[in-house]
Amino acid sequence: MKKIALLLMPVFMLACNDTKEESSSDNTTAAIPTPVNIGYTIVKVYPHDITSFTQGLIWFDNTLYEGTGWYGESRLMKMNLETGKSTQKINIPDEYFGEGITILNDKIYQLTWEQHKVFVYDLSSFKKIKEFDWNMQGWGITHNGKQLLISTGDSNIYFVNPETFTIEKTLGVYDNNGYLSNLNELEFVNGSIYANIYMKDYIAKINPETGLVEGRLDFTGLLQKTGQPITEETDVLNGIAFNPSTNSFYITGKRWPALYEIKLN
Repeated sequence: MKKIALLLMPVFMLACNDTKEESSSDNTTAAIPTPVNIGYTIVKVYPHDITSFTQGLIWFDNTLYEGTGWYGESRLMKMNLETGKSTQKINIPDEYFGEGITILNDKIYQLTWEQHKVFVYDLSSFKKIKEFDWNMQGWGITHNGKQLLISTGDSNIYFVNPETFTIEKTLGVYDNNGYLSNLNELEFVNGSIYANIYMKDYIAKINPETGLVEGRLDFTGLLQKTGQPITEETDVLNGIAFNPSTNSFYITGKRWPALYEIKLN
């Protein structure tokens, strides 16, 4: 999408029931702060299945859930954190490329990449109970307790009604260099959105009211620094889950051999 000029505050588009409102907090130029670097400590390193092209990661009710992608390999799984093995699994039909997942109201929502479908499953049985159409690509998904928050590979996050799948708000994400594209896996934690940026080794912390990137967690060289084996199949950083009982994040990547528990400093 078209990017704003440096130091210009972005204009946000709000959409609800097929009507749109345009608003701007300030029409004048203003200095946009550089995102702060957020430090972290690695608590533990867990095994991760190197065949999993990780698209979505969720911690819910003391259990880790993972959604994976790639044609013919996409699946939804309940995971054993200690072993990295699935304890419950369904395969997605081969014509679908699975993307992000989230859990809201005892339902699992799973995006697909270019097929414009969203699958909804019963949390306990993994039985598909509903299917929505989505006219954009599906990348990442999380929720704020009421709305689903969806990324589509550009700089927008869409706030979506979970029952009708209508867009209720569109948030443009930006930092001091302008709009930030390639938003991928999302996680809503303590009033902030955390987002993987596709092909980047950092996670952005985003203000859900303004879209401003307030901070970054840098994971450059994480696998190498922790002595993990890397092959030609090892792909990019992707996957964020949060455990509120321990205040820990779990992060991993596509076909990574490890999943990391971290705490923010």
